[in-house]
Formats: sequence, C-alpha cells, structure tokens
Amino acid sequence: MKKSICTLLLILIVASVNVIRAQSLETILEKHFQAVGQDKIVGAGTFFMKAKISQMGMEFPMEMKMKRPDKFRLEMEMQGQKMIQAYDGEKGWMIAPWLSPDPQELVGDQLKQAMNQANFEGELYDYKKKGHAMEFAGKVNLEGKEAYRIKLSAKDGSIENYFIDAETYLISKVKSKVSAMGQEVAVEKKMSDYKDFNGVFMATKMESVTPMGNMNIIIEEFKIDQKFDDAIFVQPVK
Repeated sequence: MKKSICTLLLILIVASVNVIRAQSLETILEKHFQAVGQDKIVGAGTFFMKAKISQMGMEFPMEMKMKRPDKFRLEMEMQGQKMIQAYDGEKGWMIAPWLSPDPQELVGDQLKQAMNQANFEGELYDYKKKGHAMEFAGKVNLEGKEAYRIKLSAKDGSIENYFIDAETYLISKVKSKVSAMGQEVAVEKKMSDYKDFNGVFMATKMESVTPMGNMNIIIEEFKIDQKFDDAIFVQPVK
C-alpha cells in the first residue's frame, strides 16, 4: 500500500514539475517574442539587411534579401568578386566566381543552410508546427548576468541551446553544431547591441566562435516590406 502511494506521489510530482517547466517555457517565449517585436516580423512580407562581415583581418560587405514564404538571396563582396547564394523556395544555388562563373546547384548541407536562412521567424517561433521539441533547461550565469537556457531539439535531429537574458528577454547566445566540409563543428554565437528597427529589435553585433576561427557580423541597415522581384531568387540559366 505504502509503495503504491509513494509511486503515485512520485508520478504526480514529476507530472507537476513538467507542467511548471512547460509553463515557464511558454512564459519565457512569450516575453521574448514581445521583446523582439515578433508580431511585426510575422506580419512582414520581405526583409532587407545590409551588414559587414569581419574575419581574419578582412572585411566583406554583405546584403541579404528574404521574401515570403521561403525565398532568400545573399550577396557578398570578397576581394573584388561577388558571391551569390540563393533559394527560390524549391531550389538552392550559388555563384562563386573563384570556382566557376556559372551558377552551381546547392545540395546537402549547403542546401539545408540556405533553406534555414529563408526562415523568417526563427526556430523558436511556432516550434511545434516545425516539428521541433523544446524544453526549459534552467537558469545559468552568463558573463555575470542571469539567462534562461532553452534547449531546442530540431526535427532533423540537431540540437541548439538558446540563452535568453532574464531581464531583457533578448537572445544573448546560441550554441549549436553545424556540418562543414564533411564534419560537425561546434558554433557559439554571441549577440549584442540590440537596436530598434521600426518596432523590430535586432542584435546589430553577432560574433561566431568556432574551432576554425571567429567571425563578426555588424548589421548596418534593416528594412521590412521592400519590393523584390521573384526573379532575383531564381537560378540564372547558363
């Protein structure tokens, strides 16, 4: 009898803890979406971003265009040559002049990364509809500040850890693993200097730390609902 009661109590305690964690997760996400202006992001038809990338002592200007539902185009100047990577909603392609002047179809990890770039709202928003699982993994001390750690288990099996500032509810760091040149690489992204772009709060400084080196991205301009022709996302005919 006692054993049955103890078992029942344990089940109820575990169930209660899970409910509390679920409530905490949803509360954190709701406050995060309010902080970044998620409603405006969801309502936007297009995004335009102008940035500067710094790596190994060199700087590269970059422009990114995104259009609903899932179109994406990135242009980056590298030593006088323009690299283009794009996804038209079905097919990914790129032009890397130092490899070939002709457009090349993206496959495998490169295609997956291009498709992820076309994700307007980010992985946290509507995570269940995207087939992801998520859990609140507790509070941590992040460089002297309290942060909530959110563990996202993606539909494809990958795992990302988001660290959300406990005061501002803005993302301060993301830890993940990505595939690069046939191997899995740990990536840590630090996000800071958030600014208000007409109701959308975005980190204007992002530092990516990897075993292969660090990269900094400085956002210079961000606009929503610009007009983009669908043709710019489609692979040019050779």
